[in-house]
Amino acid sequence: MGTAPYQRIVEDVKKQVRTGALQPGDRLPSTRELARQWKVALATAAHAMRVLAQEGVVKALPRVGTVVAGGASRTGAARGTAESTRERIVRAAITMADDEGLPALSIRGVASKLGLPVMSLYRYVASKEVLLVMMAEAAFAEEPLPREPPQGWRAQLELAARLEWRVFKRHPWLARVVNLTRPQPQPGALAFADWVMRALLETRLPAQDMMSVHVLLHAFVQGIAVNLESEADAVAQTGMNDEEFMRQTESVFLRFATSGRFPHFAKVLSDLRTGFDLDFDALFESGLRVWLDGLEVRLAKR
Repeated sequence: MGTAPYQRIVEDVKKQVRTGALQPGDRLPSTRELARQWKVALATAAHAMRVLAQEGVVKALPRVGTVVAGGASRTGAARGTAESTRERIVRAAITMADDEGLPALSIRGVASKLGLPVMSLYRYVASKEVLLVMMAEAAFAEEPLPREPPQGWRAQLELAARLEWRVFKRHPWLARVVNLTRPQPQPGALAFADWVMRALLETRLPAQDMMSVHVLLHAFVQGIAVNLESEADAVAQTGMNDEEFMRQTESVFLRFATSGRFPHFAKVLSDLRTGFDLDFDALFESGLRVWLDGLEVRLAKR
């Protein structure tokens, strides 16, 4: 008979303790994370944790979680090592998401790239969700805002939007990670928000309107950027870029256009004698200009 699933978890933890990958005081992943990592039921992961506790390998600490027994969490000099290891993990995760897309990202995959035991990563990153937050913060930090802003609210908003666009272009997965309705209090993202709020002070808009403008500007940039990852996924799945896909489906569009049901669409298609180039950079610049023109008109009416 093969080894029971819970026993595999138990033996893996013991092995990491023996080899030093897990040391006294190191926190283990939660039962839910163990279940996800090992692809077992929650009850199986919980049983493994109970066995480890009964054998004295781990212990539960209030407000901390389950840690390796035998000592307190390492501090002091080890903290610097922990920070550098955490940075390596985040950079490896960013590279993996850049190269393979967000669906391919996993704690196990990052551990493999770094040549580390999977469970050792949980000493530095509590879960994949936490890792994504750390990745987003590191990505936004790559394009710091200048100390001295340009003159005028419009120039300042343009600068912030273009820097954010550059970050999204460099890391196409990021637009899917940033959550508009449940934002994370990240210093990098808050720096952009603070910059926009300062620029809008010049407009004398009420606080409610200032917040709306900030959210709408970010939503505009993110809304275009989310298509970068979608296109990359489509290329990976079909083997065709957007131009090849449109050539393949052109006849279908023409058939609909000439059916008489969509006359205005048909007229625009007929006027596009050289086709339409879906350039995301051009769309961004055009959209940003229209967006800011509209805001300028609104402010002038006030």
